[in-house]
Amino acid sequence: MPLPPDPAAIAPLPRRRFLRLAGGLAAASTTGLAACGTADPGSSLRYWNLFSGGDGETMARMLAGYRARNPHVDLDEVTLEWGDRYYTKLAMAGAAQRAPDVAILHLGRLPAFAPGGLLDPLRPDLLARAGIGGADFPAGLWRRSHHDGRLFAVPLDTHPFVQYYNVEVCREAGLLDDRDRLPPLDGPEAVRTALRAARRVTGTPGLLVETAGEGVTPWRLFWSLYRQAGGDLLTPDGTRSALDDAALTGVLGFLQSLSDEGLASTGLSADGAIALFSSGRAGFFWHGEWEVQTFLNSGLPFSMTRFPGVFGPPLAEADSHAFVLPRRPDRSAEEHLLAYEFIAALLARSATWAEGGHIPAYLPVARSPEYTRMRPQSLYRSVIDDVQLDPEVWFAGSGSRLWSEMTAILGPVMDGRTSVPRGVARIHQLVQDLLDTPNPVS
Repeated sequence: MPLPPDPAAIAPLPRRRFLRLAGGLAAASTTGLAACGTADPGSSLRYWNLFSGGDGETMARMLAGYRARNPHVDLDEVTLEWGDRYYTKLAMAGAAQRAPDVAILHLGRLPAFAPGGLLDPLRPDLLARAGIGGADFPAGLWRRSHHDGRLFAVPLDTHPFVQYYNVEVCREAGLLDDRDRLPPLDGPEAVRTALRAARRVTGTPGLLVETAGEGVTPWRLFWSLYRQAGGDLLTPDGTRSALDDAALTGVLGFLQSLSDEGLASTGLSADGAIALFSSGRAGFFWHGEWEVQTFLNSGLPFSMTRFPGVFGPPLAEADSHAFVLPRRPDRSAEEHLLAYEFIAALLARSATWAEGGHIPAYLPVARSPEYTRMRPQSLYRSVIDDVQLDPEVWFAGSGSRLWSEMTAILGPVMDGRTSVPRGVARIHQLVQDLLDTPNPVS
């Protein structure tokens, strides 16, 4: 995709802000991160992110706390629209040397940005001065923060695919244990049995799931199941297809069988599925964990678990919001350190970020009492060691071509409008077409 010609035309989009913010956040738990900055008076920092809605409000609270503790830093925050628009503008800014000091990047997008010189590698010596080191992050996320042996990102969270369930429906269906929790649903038949039981209670499909519109659930659901079945998309070097027809057929066949039997909804957008689950119309909802505040605010009697292990271990698709330094050839050591101290300040208070459902990547927070007491946000936290990020290629990651074009194939298969063999053939063709397309930002 060619980049737009005018890299100077980068403006913040409108977003809802808090007009008044109570000063400061609660004191951070002991983490070893820098508690306050060492920047000189008059320092400035530009920060780009893509957080809107509840995430945008939570980030605004965290930034207000940073400003209160660091009044000597002039923090300029810009929120841009999620998806390809954000990444196009970020690439433009890096290429034109008009980049912000710090930006949010999904780790799944790192293979598109790091090879093209659009990001600055991070300096481990200065990161250590800010209290940031690899031992404080899950090994898988820390590995994915590197490219070609160099560190380019610091993870803030991981946001996995999860299972929501209506407690009252599942209790009436006899699915809960003596603590009113849902035991793991292991294997295809356990899932079908649970959905049938929920359907007997509500008279509607037991599962609500997005299959229509421009959302991301079809890819995230497929990748979770396909990875459980041992499937790979590409060879280890990312240059050739490694699609497994048996695994593809098994996964697509299972998904189509749920709609064929009336166990799963069909033709629903993400907003439609969220609205129906909020109204108590189904026992189960499969989606990203970021809707937790929506359901808490609705008063719905719900809880959450890891996504079921249908074809093997309960692996789940995920991505990770991470901090990166867009390309700035003139960045000084002092500017590096200021950026790292800003990152450290947000990591230290990422229990606040976890209120929206994201699992903190910074392990001292992920293991803290403050986070582990959160319900239901901490109930699926063990998946952080099993999350399945996208293949490490330029066309994958949040809001990518892989997501949008796979969704256009998978949704009709899930709804029964496209046959499983036709879906398998179209996936093969799409993967080859993407492999044959050069990275537009390298």
